Amino acid sequence: MNIEQFMQGYKAAWEGRDERLFCVLFAEDGAYHNTPFAVQRGHAQLADYWQRVKLQEDVQLSYEVLADTPGGGVAHWHVTYQVASEELFAIWARSTGTHLPPREPGSPLPRMVLDGVLQARFAGGLCQECRLWWHSQPAPP
Repeated sequence: MNIEQFMQGYKAAWEGRDERLFCVLFAEDGAYHNTPFAVQRGHAQLADYWQRVKLQEDVQLSYEVLADTPGGGVAHWHVTYQVASEELFAIWARSTGTHLPPREPGSPLPRMVLDGVLQARFAGGLCQECRLWWHSQPAPP
């Protein structure tokens, strides 16, 4: 696997909201650092973490490979999605360290914009370790 193949699979897994597609990108003991301070290791933890994408709708991911080496690579990625539940909106606010933006009761949930960089290391044809650095915010109205 190289970074282009990984990013194609990552895009398919996120847009399809499919934890199975996500897990097959990784070695059995593969690590996914979704932030610099959190890691999911192994297929069970990866699948459990990926459940949150089921709270997203109309996911659109684009990426650009920035570096491709024999054992890894770096890509810039950009995602937009429609928040599909109050639960996901609260998860987002906690993960960013921000408070929930004021909303009128019953008002629509926002579309989110995420932008980040991903570094992946491969061995044996699978991802051994993936590290993300990203920022998110509600899309402008």
